[in-house]
Amino acid sequence: MRILAISGSLRRDSHNTRLLRAAAEMLPPGVELVHFDGLADVPPYNEDLDGDRAPEGVEALRAAIAEADALLIATPEYNASIPGVLKNAVDWASRPYPSNVLKDKPAAVIGASTGLFGAVWAQAELRKSLRHTGAHVLDDELPVGLAGHAFTPSGRLADAELDRRLADVLASLSREVEAPLELAS
Repeated sequence: MRILAISGSLRRDSHNTRLLRAAAEMLPPGVELVHFDGLADVPPYNEDLDGDRAPEGVEALRAAIAEADALLIATPEYNASIPGVLKNAVDWASRPYPSNVLKDKPAAVIGASTGLFGAVWAQAELRKSLRHTGAHVLDDELPVGLAGHAFTPSGRLADAELDRRLADVLASLSREVEAPLELAS
């Protein structure tokens, strides 16, 4: 099983990228986490450019989502919402509607921020946008607040409860992928 990990932050030392790295260390057996690192290459959405051949960065994003069995997106919170670069990626991936690459794709949203609330509002906004595209979004959330102090030197979450909850999100996401496979057998 392949889970595509997308960090909504472009910052080199992003807390959300660290959160995805922590997730990669605790995957259930048989699950692979692949990081999408082309978010900066996705241009602002422009319907005039979204014809038979979208821009290269968009094609890469859509292909990565299509090849994945599920999505794990870690979002920071900018001005009480989703970072523009991440919302832009969702807008591109949601086209053409209703047959877009997000349709029926299992997805989980987690987030880290330097504030107390761990990107709770951004996570809610992103879940709403993803659901609107047709993605199958888990209700699980994982707010990691005070992210500058949230990780151990080895990269795990310092809070044992948050670490357990991250493992639970990954297990739930894996079950969402396996459930339709079991029904098809």
